[in-house]
Amino acid sequence: MVNYSEIFSGQGMDYQTYRALIDQLLLEGKATGDVAYDLHYTKMNVQRMNRVDKTISLNDELVSTIDHLKEKYKFLVITEGWCGDAAQIVPLFNKIATASLGKIELRFVLRDKNLPLIDAHLTNGGRAIPVLIVLNESADQVLATWGPRPQVLQELLKEWRAETSEMPVLAEKLHGWYAKDKTQTTQAGLLTLIKGLEG
Repeated sequence: MVNYSEIFSGQGMDYQTYRALIDQLLLEGKATGDVAYDLHYTKMNVQRMNRVDKTISLNDELVSTIDHLKEKYKFLVITEGWCGDAAQIVPLFNKIATASLGKIELRFVLRDKNLPLIDAHLTNGGRAIPVLIVLNESADQVLATWGPRPQVLQELLKEWRAETSEMPVLAEKLHGWYAKDKTQTTQAGLLTLIKGLEG
């Protein structure tokens, strides 16, 4: 049984702490994962997160929906510094939480340090991240989940994987899609999720 409240308050990091952890590990020649290639991906992902942080703009409908939330929520995100999808998406979670003016409290946990948690939220049997878990204010009830990427991109990835299994090629297509989309499809998916919270 996953104790969401304990994980959220005991292990969860805010966005600044999560980003600082990644930066500190990089200074030490490490990544949040244990594999050598994680370092290469993490360096690129820091640049991606910096870019998304600077360029992201929430669309009006999403801002209005967040403004009109009546309840308070906790957003728990399972992530890793080496994950390319996470780099493109976690700054958006932060932007949404910041825009909520306290209605949404956001925390991040590392997937590989929380295997029972990710194993309760598998995608097609895999530990794909990021995963957003929306909890009620007391963090004892899961209200919704989202991830690891927008549904349209999930479908595209299936098509691309049928054409090639080369990771650099797939990564280039994936990040090219994110760059063109400028978080708009992800925002649309999260808008639907947030609207659904209060019916």
